[in-house]
Amino acid sequence: GGTCSRSLNKSGIAALERQIFDFLGYQWVPILANFLHIMAVILGIFGTIQYRSKYLIMYAAWLVLWVGWNAFIICFYLEVGHLSQDRDFIMTFNTSLHRSWWMENGPGCLVTPVMNSNLAPEDHHVITVTGCLLDYQYIEVVSSAMQIFLALFGFVYACYVSKVFMEEEDSFDFIGGFDSYGYQAPQKTSHLQLQPLYT
Repeated sequence: GGTCSRSLNKSGIAALERQIFDFLGYQWVPILANFLHIMAVILGIFGTIQYRSKYLIMYAAWLVLWVGWNAFIICFYLEVGHLSQDRDFIMTFNTSLHRSWWMENGPGCLVTPVMNSNLAPEDHHVITVTGCLLDYQYIEVVSSAMQIFLALFGFVYACYVSKVFMEEEDSFDFIGGFDSYGYQAPQKTSHLQLQPLYT
């Protein structure tokens, strides 16, 4: 139980960290996904502390979806197949331009604004980013890969702990229960018919 709880805590901290950077980049779809994951982690922690196997099973089921989501993020940033980062609506519900926070704030990145550019829509600006030690898409890929690793680790432990909890529930012996050692059948007693005494 303690190891599973620590694993859930690490997963929650990693998701919270990612949530902060997605907020800074106004990526609304990942923000929603991260929020659901944080709620699932809280549910998993509660299930571990309260010995509720059903909550751990729900958490494990969510982790399957979480792995799929992070696999999609990896494919999106690597532009696998027909996926393209130019499709802003995928990450922002089409409310703003999609931009990873790491695009401008990655290690070693130098941002230069392009003035009087006709490429920028209203309320937006065009920039050039140079000198990055690691491109933003690879930072996002590494972040998603770490989430997948933590999710797989958490899935194994959630399944194991929930199995242990269910076995303990099945073998639980109630006080004065009906196990083979404690139960004794009531002894049969003969009924005596009472008759009045006359003196």
